[in-house]
Amino acid sequence: MTLDVVRRPAPAERRARVAVAVLFFTNGALFANLLPRYPQIKADLGIGNAAYGLAVAAFPAGAIAAGLAAGVVIRRLGSARAAVGGTLVTGAGILVAGLADSIAWFAGALFLAGAMDAITDVAQNAHGLRVQRRYGRSIINSFHAVWSIGAVTGGAMAAAAIALGLSRGQHLAVSGVVFAGAACAALRLCLPGPDTEESAEEEGVRRFEATVPGRRTACVLAALVLIATAGTIVEDAGSSWAALYLSDSLHASVTVAAAGFIALVGAQFLGRLIGDRLVDRFGERAVARAGGLVAACGMGLALAVPTVGGTVLGFAAAGFGVATLVPAAMHQADELPGLKPGSGLAVVSWLMRLGFLCSPPVVGLVADATSLRVGLLVVPAAGMLVLLLSGVLHPRRR
Repeated sequence: MTLDVVRRPAPAERRARVAVAVLFFTNGALFANLLPRYPQIKADLGIGNAAYGLAVAAFPAGAIAAGLAAGVVIRRLGSARAAVGGTLVTGAGILVAGLADSIAWFAGALFLAGAMDAITDVAQNAHGLRVQRRYGRSIINSFHAVWSIGAVTGGAMAAAAIALGLSRGQHLAVSGVVFAGAACAALRLCLPGPDTEESAEEEGVRRFEATVPGRRTACVLAALVLIATAGTIVEDAGSSWAALYLSDSLHASVTVAAAGFIALVGAQFLGRLIGDRLVDRFGERAVARAGGLVAACGMGLALAVPTVGGTVLGFAAAGFGVATLVPAAMHQADELPGLKPGSGLAVVSWLMRLGFLCSPPVVGLVADATSLRVGLLVVPAAGMLVLLLSGVLHPRRR
C-alpha cells in the first residue's frame, strides 16, 4: 500500500512559478500589441492583399526556421535566460516591424520576431515544466491560461493606444520597454542552476529508458507532434474562419460573427484554468481523450445542423476540448527517453507551428472547391485524431 504525500512548495518554488507566469504573460502580450496595427501598416506601405499576406507569413516562417535551434540555446544559456533573451529580441523585432517603411523591412522584422518567439516559447515551457517537477503536480496549463490573458491585455493596450492617437513608434516602444522590464524582473525569481535536475534514482531510470529503441521514441514524438498540431488547427479555425463562416455562410451580423472566435478563446482559457486539476485527477491521457471527443462532437454537430447559436457553441466546445493538448504534448515530449534536454520539447513546438502555417490555405482550397462548411470539418477531424493518438500521453499518476 502506498500513500500520496502532498508537499507544500518552498517559497523559492512559488516565486519561480510567478516568474514563469510573468514570462508567459509578456509573450502573449508583446505580439498582440502589434496585431491591431496591421491595417494601418498595410495602408501606409501601400501594398495589396497578396503582398500583405506573404509579409505577415514571415512571422510563422521565422518561427519554423529557428524552432529547432531552441534546444541548443536552452542547453547553452539555460531555459530562464533563453526565455528572457528571446523576449527582448522579440520586442525589438516587433518595434522595427511597426516602424518599417518598406515591405522588406516589415517582413524581415517579423521573421526575426517569429524566430525569437519560437525560442522564447520553448524556453518558457521548459522552465515551467522544471517548476512543475518541483511542485510534483500539474501546473503547466495555468501558464498557458496566463498567456491567453496576456494576449487579450496586449490587444486591449493596442486598442487604447490607437484611441489615444499614439503613433506606432510611441505605442510599441512603451509596450516593449514595459514587457522587457517585466521579463528581466522575472529572471531574478526563476529557478537557479542547470535545467537537468535529477535525483540518483531518476537518473538511473532515464539511463535505463534510454535503451529503448530509437524508432519507438520517434513514433511517440511523431504522435505528440500530431496531437499538438490538432490543437493549433482548431485554434486557427477559430481565428481565421469563424467570423467569415458565421457572416457569409450563416448570414450573421458582424457583431455576432465575432462571437465565434471569442467563444473559442474564452472556452479554451476556461479549460486551461481547470486543466491542471483535471490532469492531476484523471491523467493527461483521459483528459485529452475527453477533450478530443468534446471538440469532435461539438463542432461536428454544429456543422451538421448549421445555426448561428449552435455554431458559436460548437466553436466553444472545440476550444474547451483542445485546451490542454499543447501543454500535454510538450510535457510528454520533454520527458521522452534518449533525447537531450529540451530537444523533444523543441521538436513539438517547432512542428506544431506547421498547423498555423498550412491550415489556412488547406481550408481555403477546400472551401473554394466545395464550401467553407466542408472546409471546417478539419475541426472535428482534429478531435478524432486526438482520440486515436492520445494513448501516448501519461495516464493518471499515483
